[in-house]
Amino acid sequence: MSEDEKSPPRRKMVRLPTAGTAAGRGMGTKMKTADDKSMSSQQWIKRQLADKWSERARAEGWRSRAAFKLMEIDDRLGLIRPGVRVIDLGAAPGGWVQVALKRGAKAVVGVDLLMIEPIPGAELIQADFTHAGVDQQLIDALGGAPDLVLSDMAHNTIGHRQTDHLKIIALIEIAAEFALRTLKPGGHFVTKNFQGGDAGGVLAELRANFRDVKYIKPASSRKDSSEVYLVALDRNQTR
Repeated sequence: MSEDEKSPPRRKMVRLPTAGTAAGRGMGTKMKTADDKSMSSQQWIKRQLADKWSERARAEGWRSRAAFKLMEIDDRLGLIRPGVRVIDLGAAPGGWVQVALKRGAKAVVGVDLLMIEPIPGAELIQADFTHAGVDQQLIDALGGAPDLVLSDMAHNTIGHRQTDHLKIIALIEIAAEFALRTLKPGGHFVTKNFQGGDAGGVLAELRANFRDVKYIKPASSRKDSSEVYLVALDRNQTR
């Protein structure tokens, strides 16, 4: 896509991305007091406390267990090199930003609808990424085109399979369009997807513009989760 072509109208997320928040994991408004917890909320808390990855994250100072997912993907594919510029979409609470900085990124910019507590060395923006102008704000804050675009954006599921599926694909499309439009040649793109989520149109576009495209299921993803990550490697030289 030519940089001179007008970008398509940006879509608005219907609801906040979960991004590691209580609301995104079924806790919602029922968690008003310790005596008013729903059964699902109690089960989630027990699972968190018993989860080895969450325990490791707390012990090692990572903001979320998701940090281990990016570390595993990076260990396998070498996405984060010293000096790279990284944009993280749906960055809250900041685990991926921490990993990118720890592994040598020169500049990291994260954006989320939720406020992200400051992380030294990173520029963190609270905004709706789908709003017009926010994409350019990210590029300006980064100081140039990114070498790596990460997207762990998600949405609160409503339990209606078709509707949830459409929301998942919409977020992937938005993130992929941004990556295709802004990445440096040779850059990489990582986005969350879910097994069974038909991203056929996005896959075709990515395969036409990257050297390789693959799915990865990190060991740190929960066994009962259908979560996978779509990774596009080496953006073509011609843009």
